Amino acid sequence: MLRVVVDTNVVVSAALSPGGNATKILNLFFDEKIYLCYSAEILAEYREVLSRARLNIDVETRNNIVDAIRIAGIKVSPPASNTPLPDESDRKFYDAAKQSNALLITGNIKHFPNVDFALLPADFLAVLARK
Repeated sequence: MLRVVVDTNVVVSAALSPGGNATKILNLFFDEKIYLCYSAEILAEYREVLSRARLNIDVETRNNIVDAIRIAGIKVSPPASNTPLPDESDRKFYDAAKQSNALLITGNIKHFPNVDFALLPADFLAVLARK
């Protein structure tokens, strides 16, 4: 099974737009078709962002997503790399994917230049469909 690390923007999209590509990706995880890798820092960011009042994501949805990832995902503790990234706050996703030999699924591909394992959600689903 493929391992993935999912950027927070994908998790938020799944919570806000059921039926979209982000939801399809989380459903692959919930249906045990892919492994989802995360670190403590990633999980904390999911919880914090999903809790933002302006997003208006209900508590049950937020807790269901975060708890499922915490319980069924693969927790990793990668050392911090020194790979240059445009946004330092994205390092946790890069490092988790690199250590896990996982694909990094993100809606902000420009934040991961020259990273051949970073894919947009639609591109990941296309790759998966070819397997």
